[in-house]
Amino acid sequence: MNDASQPAVTVLVPCRNEERFIGACLDSILNNDYPKHRLEILVIDGMSQDETRTIVSRYATRHPLIRLVDNTQLITPCAFNVGIAESRGDIILIMGAHAEYSATYISRLVDWLTQSGADNVGGVCMTVPANDSPVARAIAWGLSHPFGVGTSYFRIGTSTPRWVDTVFGGCYRRDVFARIGLFDEQLIRNQDDEFNHRLIARGGRILLVPDVVSYYYPRSSLAQLWRMFYQYGYFKPLVALKLGRIGTGRQMVPTVCLGLLVGLSVASIASPVARFMLMLLVALYLSADFAVSFAVGLSSGLRCAGWLMLVFPTLHVSYGMGYIRGIFDFVICRKRPDIATNSIPLSR
Repeated sequence: MNDASQPAVTVLVPCRNEERFIGACLDSILNNDYPKHRLEILVIDGMSQDETRTIVSRYATRHPLIRLVDNTQLITPCAFNVGIAESRGDIILIMGAHAEYSATYISRLVDWLTQSGADNVGGVCMTVPANDSPVARAIAWGLSHPFGVGTSYFRIGTSTPRWVDTVFGGCYRRDVFARIGLFDEQLIRNQDDEFNHRLIARGGRILLVPDVVSYYYPRSSLAQLWRMFYQYGYFKPLVALKLGRIGTGRQMVPTVCLGLLVGLSVASIASPVARFMLMLLVALYLSADFAVSFAVGLSSGLRCAGWLMLVFPTLHVSYGMGYIRGIFDFVICRKRPDIATNSIPLSR
C-alpha cells in the first residue's frame, strides 16, 4: 500500500500536568513508522500548571504535525470531544500521555481496523513501573495480574485477537462518532467504558489484538492508586444508569465482596455463624493475596512482594468503596453528576 492510499490519522493525546511523561510519549509517537504526512497529533491540554505546555510547544515548533489544543474544562472526556472537533483524520486514535508506544503501534492498529471490520481496535497495554521503587514495581504487577484486575484482557494480555467490551485508548473510524455521539462529559472516569458499551449496544464491535503494544506508566504511590480506583468505582453506577445495565460482571466483584464483608461484620456481633463466615472470607482473601504476592516475589524480590500484598487490597477496597458511594449518590439520592463530582479531585 503506498502512502497516498493510507487513511489520514489524527492522534489525540489528552493530558494535564504531565511534564514527566509527555516528552517520552511524543517521542514514541513520532518514532512510529506511519507516514508523517498522513498523521496529525493533537495534544489536548487541561491547562497544565507545570511545564507540560512549554514542552509540547517546543515539540510543536520542531514538528508541524503536532498542535497544542486547550481543554478549558480540564477533564478527560472534554479533551476527547475537543480533539475530535479539531481533528482532520479519517481515523481517530486515542493515546494516553502516561504511556510510550511501539514503533508499529499506529500502522498495525490502522491495518487491523481496515481489515477486520471492527469499529474500534486496541492493543495490549503493558504496565511498567513509574520508577524503580518496590512500591512502583508492585503497583505495576497489581495492574497486570488477574487477581488485581480480573479479565481486563488489554491489561493482562491475550495471545490471539478477541472481541472485547473495551480497550486501552482505541483506534476508531471517524464515522463512529457521527453514529454514536461523543464522549459523555459528566464522567471524569470511565468515559471510554461508557462510550464503548454504547457502541456495542448499537451493533458496533471492539477488537483487541496481541501484536500491538503500548507501555503504560501507572501511579507510583498507594495514595494515588487509591484515588484513581476510587474514582473508577464511583462513576460505574452512573455509567450503569446511563446504559440501563451493568457493563460486565467483573465490575461488581470488589463491591459485592466488600458489601459482604461489611454485612458479615455487622451480623457477627450477634451471630456465631456470621462470625465464622466473616473469618473464612477474610482468611480466603488474605491467603490468595499472600499466595499471589509470594509468587511474584520469587522473581521480583521480597520487598516488592510485601508492597504487592498492600496493592491488591488498595485496588479492591478503593474501587468497592467508590462504587458503594456512587450507588448512594447517583442511584439512591439521584444526585446530579455535576454536583456530585465537585467532591472528586481532578488531579491525575
